[in-house]
Amino acid sequence: MYKHTFNRHKTRIVQVGNVAIGGDNPVVVQSMTTPDTSNIAAVLAEIHRLEEAGCELVRVTVPKPEDAAVLSEIKKRIKIPLIVDIHFDHKMALAALDHPIDKLRINPGNLGGMDRFRTVLKKAKDKGVPMRIGVNAGSLEREFAMKYGYPCPPAMVDSALRYIEIAESVGYRDMIVSLKSSDVLTAVEAYRMYAKQANYPTHIGITEAGKAPYAVTKSACGLAPLLLDGIGDTIRISLLGDPVPEIAAAFDILQATQRRVRKPELIACPTCGRLEIDLEKIIAELEDRLKGRTTAIKISVLGCVVNGPGEAREADLGIAAGGGKGMIFKRGEKLYTIPESEMVDALMKEIDLWEEEERAAGRLKTGAPTLKVDSREDDHHDEGVQEITNGRVGLPLLK
Repeated sequence: MYKHTFNRHKTRIVQVGNVAIGGDNPVVVQSMTTPDTSNIAAVLAEIHRLEEAGCELVRVTVPKPEDAAVLSEIKKRIKIPLIVDIHFDHKMALAALDHPIDKLRINPGNLGGMDRFRTVLKKAKDKGVPMRIGVNAGSLEREFAMKYGYPCPPAMVDSALRYIEIAESVGYRDMIVSLKSSDVLTAVEAYRMYAKQANYPTHIGITEAGKAPYAVTKSACGLAPLLLDGIGDTIRISLLGDPVPEIAAAFDILQATQRRVRKPELIACPTCGRLEIDLEKIIAELEDRLKGRTTAIKISVLGCVVNGPGEAREADLGIAAGGGKGMIFKRGEKLYTIPESEMVDALMKEIDLWEEEERAAGRLKTGAPTLKVDSREDDHHDEGVQEITNGRVGLPLLK
């Protein structure tokens, strides 16, 4: 059987609280709170909803002293790592580092100079706090915008590499890098260029994507090519409004690209004139009965005889139906025919048996699958990137 190949952008590992970012670790899903950070009750309520939805890292903004003052209390009352977002005022970064935070997010270009950036780097190093170096096309430094004429991918990558060089010059290496843009093509090209020149982990996202559902589609268009290229160690889907739906959207994109499969995947044909069973009812019942399952199994339910047999054979379990009855397939082999009224019960029984067989064979996968890292380069993730050479950092990591 044909096997898909996957070469992951090989990065060093950066520890953010109890979550390891980069290396062979699963792509981590994060979001950001919307209330004023000093409003502890509102922030905690939103973080707890995000945790319940599956969020694994959460970011709060700290533009003023009263926001920094509550960070210890927020950290004490949440379960996931706390990231602090800093813009314009490096003093807020220094104040945040006096609290037990897990990570800083900084755009060095808007801190008012590299000396201030170095001051933050040194304190973060002393405190053992990692940092995301955020380059954004919408706030690129004038120097690089003028050099290239506009905030293009080469300008963004040059900016990121300079920040990395400055951080390394003070011995700081606990970095994650982002190169975000609201333009899909710009973001994709920037991340691809970066991945060829450095091996610090990346946080990927399409910034200012807008309102769902278009924003989810736009994010998927930008992030899927990167994920399929093996690029991306943390991910956020930026949506207007309540951040909780960002989590499901992120996991759906990871599932569709097979970068992180956390639940069974249901495949169903579209509604058309060839449909000969009540497929919507069957799928709705299956979704309900599969809630909470984390098995990485592909289940296909097709309601006509045109594509049904082929699709059912390709899935781990499948039904090819027509005329109110269907044939169940398992690992490509026909099992038996059942009436429409028994399809859901029969599938659930077969899913249980499939899990037992896979577990006995040591093949059962739940949660995040093991990802194959490109072994053509040196495998020591924890030895850091190469020192600065000819003005560039890191290794030629992709093809």
